Amino acid sequence: MKEIKAIVDAYTTIDFNKNRAALATVVRVEGSSYRRTGARMLVKDDGTYLGGISGGCLEGDALKRCRMAIEANEPSIITYDTTQDDGYQIGAGLGCNGVIDVLFTPLSESDEKNPVRQLSTLTGIRESRIFITVTAQENCSVSQGTSFLFVDDQHFKNEFPDKDFTTEILQAIHDVSESQVSLSSIHTKGIKELKLFVEVIQPVIHLVVFGGNYDVYPLMRIAKELGWKISLITNTSKADKTMYNTATEVYSSKGVAMPDLDDRTAAILMTHDFRSDKLHLQELLNSKLGYIGMLGPRKRAEKIFSELAEAGIPISEMESKRIFAPCGLDIGANTPEEIALSIVAEIKAHFAGRSGSALRLRETPIHSE
Repeated sequence: MKEIKAIVDAYTTIDFNKNRAALATVVRVEGSSYRRTGARMLVKDDGTYLGGISGGCLEGDALKRCRMAIEANEPSIITYDTTQDDGYQIGAGLGCNGVIDVLFTPLSESDEKNPVRQLSTLTGIRESRIFITVTAQENCSVSQGTSFLFVDDQHFKNEFPDKDFTTEILQAIHDVSESQVSLSSIHTKGIKELKLFVEVIQPVIHLVVFGGNYDVYPLMRIAKELGWKISLITNTSKADKTMYNTATEVYSSKGVAMPDLDDRTAAILMTHDFRSDKLHLQELLNSKLGYIGMLGPRKRAEKIFSELAEAGIPISEMESKRIFAPCGLDIGANTPEEIALSIVAEIKAHFAGRSGSALRLRETPIHSE
């Protein structure tokens, strides 16, 4: 989502009276690739761009393809095969061992359905959405490069122009919605063929930090670099300019207002005050939070759990699965910066459904899709 938001922000600054633009999108990956499906690059006709579709090896050709799409005012799709040793093949000899399809779409400011304008509606919402893009078609009544933001079944049936495919496309949409994994699909009906990229776009992780000591700074800085939303709950009378500049929003620890806590939200209790952390944990147990992290030794957390149980608020087995105490991965962290790194890495792994262990120990492909 960080890249999407950056592209949306850059798009809004383009003066279309002077410049034109196109969007490059990775819509299919087979095998290994540095970037995965959904990676995007916004390109202006003057050659400036934002984002990326590879580790730098394909961007040069992608710039040319985007400018060609702008000049022709037509979308196109190109396959980069990095499995080949043929020197004439773009991407050959890189050792990535992957096949990558990239869709190049010219952007019209007057088109309310252009992909960037549709994506702009997702940057502030707190739920996953499905985004469908037509990557190629033969003999269909829907154009290549057309995109649709899924709202519900009936809306899609009304909006999608080729009715021969709506039932099976809806099935693909439901599959992606359930698995939360994007997919590329091919649909055929007689002489018609339709290729789609059905993409799940998740909201950014929301980090809620309870505390106001010097160790909150590196935690918020790393989270901000990742594009996460950051809510700081602290003693606002002691909060400084850096806290306000780094956090997305700041709440008073003495007030009643609280940020929204959904299942893509992680909270870190780091007040360094036993009573405060216990009270905050008690409040958080009634939320939909996906992750609750507690700073400090295990015995401290166990004492908090014990006192809550004595007060008639036991930590259930289900609750314990989202409480990480002590929080952070075991990387030998000692300094505030190292501890922050270990916490952010654990949060990322948790929401990605990964263990957080070394990639060299993983026997299956690095990427899940």
